[in-house]
Amino acid sequence: MAGSELHVVTGAFGYSGRHIAARLLQAGHRVRTLTNSTGRENPFGHQIDVQPFRFEDPAALVESLAGATVLYNTYWVRFNHRAFTHEQAVQNTLKLFAAARQAGVTRVVHVSITNPSADSPFEYFRGKARLERALVESGLSHAILRPAVLFGGRDILINNIAWALRHLPVFGVFGNGQYRLQPIHVADLAKLAVEQGAARENAVIDAVGPETFTYRGLAEELGRIIGLPRRIVSVPPALGYGFAWLAGKWLGDVLLTREEIGALMAGLLAVDAPPAGQVRLTNWAREQADSLGVRYASELARRRNRVAAYERL
Repeated sequence: MAGSELHVVTGAFGYSGRHIAARLLQAGHRVRTLTNSTGRENPFGHQIDVQPFRFEDPAALVESLAGATVLYNTYWVRFNHRAFTHEQAVQNTLKLFAAARQAGVTRVVHVSITNPSADSPFEYFRGKARLERALVESGLSHAILRPAVLFGGRDILINNIAWALRHLPVFGVFGNGQYRLQPIHVADLAKLAVEQGAARENAVIDAVGPETFTYRGLAEELGRIIGLPRRIVSVPPALGYGFAWLAGKWLGDVLLTREEIGALMAGLLAVDAPPAGQVRLTNWAREQADSLGVRYASELARRRNRVAAYERL
């Protein structure tokens, strides 16, 4: 691809979108972001064009994608809330795909989730499956990336497991804790996204890292790495959710949802596929041992505060 091509990244001031935008700039591309946080601290200065999402105005949404060669879509919501829902995210993403097609976008790289299914009992995974199907049926050249859990920098899950290990005398796992997950470093996901932006063949890729953990084993390993090995105890899922709900109220956040616990226990954050990333979580965690989990990472704080950079929240 020529460096003069325009690439559009949703949420370039957020988490994975920021890493994708940075890699695109390093490659010499022009970059535009579509975001709900146009006033958020901008790590890129004048290097990227910033435009708001205009889901309510189809013509303006098409215009915001005009001239783009590739669209990298990271837009989604983690859980249902009074201010946002999975269904709204699905409808908005469908509008985004339609606008991309109308604008003549050549390629769409879409971030999904491991094991999406139209008949999943979990709305998150049903919504992701619906969007994958819509993208395939759109006729757009596409790559669908399916990460399980992201880590690196101010991620949510890995950071907050370490935070809990720093603050609690024991660490609870739901049931036996033997269900698996395969975290991928956010920089590896960004590298994969940009590589797929340069490709033309349609692809669906399980974007998982080189290490597989059980949930219990992950907590044990992180505890050893940060120098705070804790007793790992099994708790009934309902009791674990009740504790997470109370902790969330105290923290002003949603720590975990029933659906997230259910999907985790159902093994939906692991696949039987070769790794797409190279960074090992254990190596990264050792490098970050002094800072990992020192501060709690709040999902809702990031959504309420549309000005501060993620790492400041």
